[in-house]
Amino acid sequence: MSFHENKTTISADEIRVIFERLEPYLPSYLRKVENHPCGYRLRFEFAPFTGCEEEPSVPGAVFEDPQLAYVWESENADEHRLRRAARTIISDLYEDARRAWRDAAHVAALRKVVLDAPERWQTYEREAAALESAYAHLRTPEVAREWPAAVSRLVDAQDRTRTAAEEFQCRAVDIADVHDKFVHSDLSHARALAEAGYPGGKDWYVGFSFGGYFRDGLVEQVDRRIKEQNDHVTRVGRLAGLHT
Repeated sequence: MSFHENKTTISADEIRVIFERLEPYLPSYLRKVENHPCGYRLRFEFAPFTGCEEEPSVPGAVFEDPQLAYVWESENADEHRLRRAARTIISDLYEDARRAWRDAAHVAALRKVVLDAPERWQTYEREAAALESAYAHLRTPEVAREWPAAVSRLVDAQDRTRTAAEEFQCRAVDIADVHDKFVHSDLSHARALAEAGYPGGKDWYVGFSFGGYFRDGLVEQVDRRIKEQNDHVTRVGRLAGLHT
């Protein structure tokens, strides 16, 4: 195993020396170290994270260790090169661990807030489909005989759809907050939900959260759709001389 640092190659023997010095600071979840396919760095393999652990970070004692503390190149070129490589390796290790932990923490946090969101989304989809059916019915020829009743059914469907959207959005706000908290996770929103046990989450309209501010949720989307429908029905009624 070798490592490249500052345009110089750290040999396998030097790598062994470095890891002997780093040994007290290696995390218990480190399982394997090998050459990275890129040929310049090392690749680290970790035991699976639950996401409930503390966020990995380089132990502060590393920088105070007499065998790892910074040495000027003019003072000792070999030690300077060795310690520089050691600090890079330990930083890379904990950065990779942090990324793996962050993904696990993203998934773990979602598991706590999704709750009955799948059932609420199914209710919304059912009501939204009924709404579109009621709206489409207004375009059929036979509706002229029952226009007021058909419009009334549309209004009822709108109310049920909006209520279902509100119920789902109660969960969506928390889900969006988790996505925002783990915005630097390598997982997409859909993949994070799938790994949390909700593959159907890729179809959910969650909305967006940024710094605790939620926007563009399902309720807002439904309100826009209802306004489009109402504007159309009002215009048709006016042009047809009907009372709506």
